[in-house]
Amino acid sequence: MSTTQAGPAGTTSGGATTPGGAPLVDQLVDWELAVRVAGRLAPPGPQVTRAEADRAVTQLRRLAERATGHVAETTGLDVPPDTGAVVVDRTGWARANAAAFRELLEAPVVRARDARREKDERDGRRRREDGPGAAAAVALGRRATGAEVGALLAYLAPRVLGQYDPFGPDPAGAAARAPGEPGRLLLVAPNVVAVERELRLRPRDFRLWVCLHEETHRVQFTAAPWLAGHLRARTEGLVGDVVGEPGQLLARLRAAAQRLPDAVSEGGDGLVGIMATPEQQAVVAEVTAVMSLLEGHADVVMDEVGPSVVPSVATIRERFTTRRGGRPGLDRVVRRLLGLDAKMRQYRDGAAFVRGVLADVAVDGLNAVWTGPEQLPRPAEIADPRAWVRRVHG
Repeated sequence: MSTTQAGPAGTTSGGATTPGGAPLVDQLVDWELAVRVAGRLAPPGPQVTRAEADRAVTQLRRLAERATGHVAETTGLDVPPDTGAVVVDRTGWARANAAAFRELLEAPVVRARDARREKDERDGRRRREDGPGAAAAVALGRRATGAEVGALLAYLAPRVLGQYDPFGPDPAGAAARAPGEPGRLLLVAPNVVAVERELRLRPRDFRLWVCLHEETHRVQFTAAPWLAGHLRARTEGLVGDVVGEPGQLLARLRAAAQRLPDAVSEGGDGLVGIMATPEQQAVVAEVTAVMSLLEGHADVVMDEVGPSVVPSVATIRERFTTRRGGRPGLDRVVRRLLGLDAKMRQYRDGAAFVRGVLADVAVDGLNAVWTGPEQLPRPAEIADPRAWVRRVHG
């Protein structure tokens, strides 16, 4: 489909650089190769005429703007108007996410490098990190990793309808966002059209329904400006733990290879679940609880706006829920390996938490969750919303 393209990956500024002037994180991954691989491997979108594509893009932008008022009314959260959705195709989504991955990796990579050098100095070791051989190894490694990242993005690209990105650089191609600067809402036009056709849904209703979900995420992060920094710190900490101990990482990979059946079993948490240490598992559980809140809250909002806004909302929810759980065979194995089935549980568990809190303390009581990190639900509270109500409201 013809859509607005996101800007190039790796356009951010700042961060440690190599002797040649390139940011250190770019030694690890060839980000442009990742985007090219994703563009080649991702399956093509649905067949549409240019006029149909243009209408879909225009309508998605307009409905994203319209969703703001509905979300504000349903959530009781007062936020500024949306600055406009970025409508992308699958390659555009891959490019935007490659740039976001790069942003999240940059600080942990620098910290890992500095920690390794400090340890080498204490141990009296010196490493030779330049010369033709080292340069060739770096070039080969970054291309191989770029291809692997591209393959992952290609797998995910057809499966994402929309996304609110609070971390990465402006997908229109600007430099890195400043702290506190709002993120951008991405809508993947070919995927929205493909699903509405597959499920035989009314296009306008389904497109607005998707926009309501993603706009809710924008409202969440705007109403809680501390939230992006909180999540980023926890996520970068996890990444840094893995990057910072290469010897331990190799041992974990070997152990993970023996535990792959656990990763792909029903209820498994994918590679993260089997590779994380007990300490990291606690952080994973904390982040998962927050993500469950965010996804569940968005799911509740997109349904609560009701048939006066989305006339076929009941049909959409029924067919979409069936589709979420109905992928058989190898695709389901891959989804479990990547932890995507755990993502589905976040929607379900988070929605149950939000509805449970609403039943006890209504919208104003639920909105206490956006006032600070200490009010976020703890892992055990996602399954016991009354425990959160007792802790927060007494």
